[in-house]
Amino acid sequence: MLILLGSSVSSVVSRWKSLLSGDNRLDAAYSVDEIDKFTTSRKYDIHLLHRQLVDLDCCSAIRKMDPDSRIFLLSDHPSPEEGLAFLKSGVVGYGNTFISPDRLREAVKIIGSGGVWLGQKVIQQLIIDSSKKASESISSDHEQRLGLLTRMESRVAMLVANGKTNLEIASELEIAERTVKAHLTAIYEKLHIANRLSLALFINQSRA
Repeated sequence: MLILLGSSVSSVVSRWKSLLSGDNRLDAAYSVDEIDKFTTSRKYDIHLLHRQLVDLDCCSAIRKMDPDSRIFLLSDHPSPEEGLAFLKSGVVGYGNTFISPDRLREAVKIIGSGGVWLGQKVIQQLIIDSSKKASESISSDHEQRLGLLTRMESRVAMLVANGKTNLEIASELEIAERTVKAHLTAIYEKLHIANRLSLALFINQSRA
């Protein structure tokens, strides 16, 4: 993939370069003007940008110049509110500047293949927001699918949809955290759902 790294902090760019070089072709921009210059002359698969350097207007401008590029924003102090604001502007990835090497590579792979990658706090906020918009009744179609779950799996799924973490679910149900994880694995397989966020949105969006 062709990736443009954008940060005014040279050590951040160097870290990203060291972690992503090899399978990817990388360019580095150290100012907004350089980002504009690179984006005007080349088409990138991903813009990996430092929040310290760019704002919402800058991200919107990049999307106008290169609509097919996918913006992955990393922040020194990520917050759900900031992440959601940038997601609404078209950013498809948001997390911590100092994300672990494995998670950075995983995120870039997911984003490059057309997916969305978010930090855990942003995912939790999305789940909570979707839960607030839902009522308590469930449509018949989704009720049939949820009927595949055991009683305990159903309780775990509903708690996930209400924004609870695995540790909170374990405490509420008086089971081990590893048991919660095992239930989630079974739930994903039965409902053909890929992850926690998809499960929460499935349940909350199915509520009439």
